[in-house]
Amino acid sequence: MIVLIADDLDINRKLLRTLLAADGYEVIEASNGADAFNILKDAKGPMVGLIDWEMPQMEGIEVCRKARALHGLPPLYLILLTVRDSKQDIVAGLQGGANDYITKPFDKTELLARVGIGKQMVQLQQTLTERVAELKDALLSVKQLGGLLPICSYCKKIRDDQNYWQQVEAYVGKHSEAKFSHSICPQCYEEIIKPQMVQLGIDPDTESPGTPATE
Repeated sequence: MIVLIADDLDINRKLLRTLLAADGYEVIEASNGADAFNILKDAKGPMVGLIDWEMPQMEGIEVCRKARALHGLPPLYLILLTVRDSKQDIVAGLQGGANDYITKPFDKTELLARVGIGKQMVQLQQTLTERVAELKDALLSVKQLGGLLPICSYCKKIRDDQNYWQQVEAYVGKHSEAKFSHSICPQCYEEIIKPQMVQLGIDPDTESPGTPATE
């Protein structure tokens, strides 16, 4: 899990970097709000952000607000770090797009616990996103089977969207979870199988018409 540390003070970044690295996190640093926003904007995977409120170029609350306004980003969990501890500031931070709010000076154990919660949240969001994508693919397959299928009047092969002709079972098996077994219907038994048996000198009345299904 990647954690972004955004703080304009070197000593604060060093403290957080040492603390998080010891707990197994990969750390990225930004010394101003503009750089922090660019890192979030270009994120390729889930990320937890520790964002200082007061930074040059762009305040932390503005970083959160602008990041939330972007579409298509991976899951982000943003924690504001600040000396401001009034209820109004806390509410403003959360309304600005932060998921959590930690006042300075912070307790190390509490900070790691809150980062751990952020990690769990973004991982859950990522899993849900992947499940939604899988469901969309499944629905697409269902829609492919629900449309008009060109089928040969003689051999009964189906033409796919690449203009290739396939056996019915091959096409359906490719676009669904269905599996086929083979047997003989009563009509085909009477019209095809019985005449062939007679030609071979076999009395069809002494054979069972119920042919077992085979894969």
